[in-house]
Amino acid sequence: QVQLVESGGGLVQAGGSLRLSCATSGRTMSNYAMGWFRQAPGKEREFVAAINYNGGITYYTDSMKGRFSISRDNAKNTVYLQMNNLEPADTAVYYCAAVLGWAFDYRHKTAGRYNYWGQGTQVTVSS
Repeated sequence: QVQLVESGGGLVQAGGSLRLSCATSGRTMSNYAMGWFRQAPGKEREFVAAINYNGGITYYTDSMKGRFSISRDNAKNTVYLQMNNLEPADTAVYYCAAVLGWAFDYRHKTAGRYNYWGQGTQVTVSS
């Protein structure tokens, strides 16, 4: 079992930045691909970014590419999501997810690929 705990959410003005963290425990994080998803009220959960086991490959949703950056520190068992130039449309609950394995492909952009999830952290961007 892997436990995931997100932190770093909060209220920020449009144009501001936040860095989300996802701390993992229970298993060696370096064996897991990690992803960030978000869900706004009344909307489906959507893919934000994903990173493979060693940080060598990343995926992003096109609309967030250039504004968001995913990274990981396996020594600290933590994955990060740096979010810059935030917009009100970025308001959502952000979830961290994990799946065991070194393989990494387009399927890691889908929520169904992951089998461990955190409880989420709220991000609110005011205009």
